[in-house]
Amino acid sequence: MLSLSAVGLRERQAEARDLDTKKQILGAVMNFKEGDDIKSIYAKRIKSLVVDANGDEKQGVIAEKVDIGKNYKLAPEAREYPVFQFVDENNPNEVEAYILPIYGNGLWDRIWGYLALSSDLNTIKGVVFDHKAETPGLGARISDKEIQERYVNKKLYDQSGNFVSVTMLKSEKGNTLDDHKVDGMSGATMTANGVNRMIHNYVSYYQPYLNKIKAKLATPKEMPVMDTGKVNIDTTGLVVDTIATNKTSK
Repeated sequence: MLSLSAVGLRERQAEARDLDTKKQILGAVMNFKEGDDIKSIYAKRIKSLVVDANGDEKQGVIAEKVDIGKNYKLAPEAREYPVFQFVDENNPNEVEAYILPIYGNGLWDRIWGYLALSSDLNTIKGVVFDHKAETPGLGARISDKEIQERYVNKKLYDQSGNFVSVTMLKSEKGNTLDDHKVDGMSGATMTANGVNRMIHNYVSYYQPYLNKIKAKLATPKEMPVMDTGKVNIDTTGLVVDTIATNKTSK
């Protein structure tokens, strides 16, 4: 009886984790109303796949089963990269957003989230951040909606097509900022730096895949193609430097 109870508990815990993951993925692109059926919405609006470091799809790998935390311990070129396509409600062949898992280090421990890019592959449609042990009221604010909404409509590329990412500033002043900056979090500079590295590095990792999509969908001037250079990592697998050259697709 005890064994059956333990099995049942593990199954319920697994179902709860699965539901939470789906809610976070969808949360990068939409808000929920009370009573929304997350599983049904996910099944209708999300098409998932996994790509390798070259941007090629990996057959037989389920995106929802990829453990991003375990993957993070591998060298970037050895990882599996899930992609969640948010499709039109009435046309599953029309992709409205590309949702990318991101992962990194905060001040005290791991931080992670989902970054949603609009169909132009430049504009941020939304983000979801979470953490394991950031300081309440300071770095832990990355999980607050108010912080996450600062990223909406920010741009990854400048007007010349160069990849510049989006940077959270050190200070929190409430100023109107340009397309590549968001207001900071007072007293949480180290966590903000971790978020900045996380976004920059993971968008860089996904560049081979994004470039393939750009080549299919975009005109040369609209979609910059980034040549991914050498990625240097330390002995723990944490990316410390990313060297890349940007150019406009031809």
